[in-house]
Amino acid sequence: MFEQLFPNVQVDDMITATNETLFMTFFSVLGTFIFGLLLGLLLYLTGPGGIWQNKIANWITAAFVNVFRAIPFIILILLLFPFTDFFVGTIRGPSAALPALIIGGAPFYARLVEIALKEVDKGVIEAAKAMGAKYRTIIFKVLLPESTPALISGLTVTAIALISYTAVAGVIGAGGLGDFAYFYGFQRNSFDVVFVCTVLIVIIVFVFQFIGDFASRKLDKR
Repeated sequence: MFEQLFPNVQVDDMITATNETLFMTFFSVLGTFIFGLLLGLLLYLTGPGGIWQNKIANWITAAFVNVFRAIPFIILILLLFPFTDFFVGTIRGPSAALPALIIGGAPFYARLVEIALKEVDKGVIEAAKAMGAKYRTIIFKVLLPESTPALISGLTVTAIALISYTAVAGVIGAGGLGDFAYFYGFQRNSFDVVFVCTVLIVIIVFVFQFIGDFASRKLDKR
């Protein structure tokens, strides 16, 4: 029945494309979380009223975040071709998409991190300072634990955006479901392939959304 409904879909190739999408999504989310968290912390800590308040450092960080947030993802991939080729050794395939995915996703997540940190009760921070807590203690024992549910929610939103980015990256040869839908579906007028790829991407989005919402609720009740 499946072959009758979707005659142009090669199951083995579709599984390979799905695995490539999951590979790009997982490692780009991991890289985005690390670098986005660092950028978000720097934005918050060097901003007005932050414990490392510094106008120059804050301006430089904000400028970096704003510039890379403003560049459309498809253009960012093209701009990063020399960088990608130097570090990865190729500009094609799932691994080659990771630099652009991380550099495109980290600034987006950094702003969500900054917003999450700003929601932490100032009284808790002041209390920690009054008790003589060091900067490291304030960051790792107060700011991050208090903002964890919001950080997870922000990461979920970012992960879903990155899934759509992987589809865009596929159009220029990064592999994954986007690549499969474009080259084996659209260019060959095989719209059953495009449909199946779309369904699989939607399922992946739902799975990430469910995991993110579940983790956020659990942490919010602690």
